[in-house]
Amino acid sequence: MSVTVIGLALLAAILHASWNAFLRTGADRLRTVTVMSFSSTVVAIPLAISSAFPAPHAWPYVVLSACLQVGYSMFLVAAYRNGELGQVYPIVRGSVPLLVTLGGFFLANQHLAMPQVLGVALVAGGIMSLASGKARAATTSILHALAAGAIIAAYATVDAIGVRQVGSATAYTAWVLLIYGALLPAAFIAFRGRLVVDLRSAETLKALGGGVFALLAYGLVVAAFALGPAGPITAIRETSVIFAALIGWLFLGEVLTPRRIAACAIVALGAICLGYQPETPAGREAAYSAAW
Repeated sequence: MSVTVIGLALLAAILHASWNAFLRTGADRLRTVTVMSFSSTVVAIPLAISSAFPAPHAWPYVVLSACLQVGYSMFLVAAYRNGELGQVYPIVRGSVPLLVTLGGFFLANQHLAMPQVLGVALVAGGIMSLASGKARAATTSILHALAAGAIIAAYATVDAIGVRQVGSATAYTAWVLLIYGALLPAAFIAFRGRLVVDLRSAETLKALGGGVFALLAYGLVVAAFALGPAGPITAIRETSVIFAALIGWLFLGEVLTPRRIAACAIVALGAICLGYQPETPAGREAAYSAAW
């Protein structure tokens, strides 16, 4: 890989951890993640208009992916209610390749190579370390983080199939984001009664900034995929769990103990072992959608 590809993947990792920091520090996290979605909706509108309209048989995948992403947002908000960035984020990100690998083994009889076996042990051990001890997150936060990871794994699988049904990654992504951008505010209104957005408030501007960071992180991963192999790029992208721990320490006042550093590093290494797969269209599409 070129230095440019490595730089894009690393910057995407930093930005992805950063938008989670925006969410973690929101005064009303459900409102924050809802306002963050406005940024992707604004970008998705022109892309959807300029792209081909999905065929009827592709719409179930588009709608299901959007619904799953709403669920992911809800569980992520719940996980951050009583959990720190340096605890919740590694559990969410690490559980994705772990669940995908275990699902393939138990449900599809897929053979696990030695790097994957090692990856399962490392991720499981790192997550258990983050979920235990005196400074561990609340049990509810851990369970919500694991649920968020499971939903990411689910919509990555749906996307890997759906994008081939549409035939265009741009069109598929645009329509998923449009529907997500409609469903998430609707869910907020269902829970809270109404959604009031004051564009002059600091909280709104911060949430919109977080949405821009999320878009940039996704765009950089897409750019990296266009220039290099998906496997190594996905592996570099998983270093975001390390950056999340550092951001939590530097900017959010979270405690960065040697145990937490080691746990995050173990999760990142395990995710790299699990995520490094041969270059195939299906593998590239799964990595592409999970990066969101």
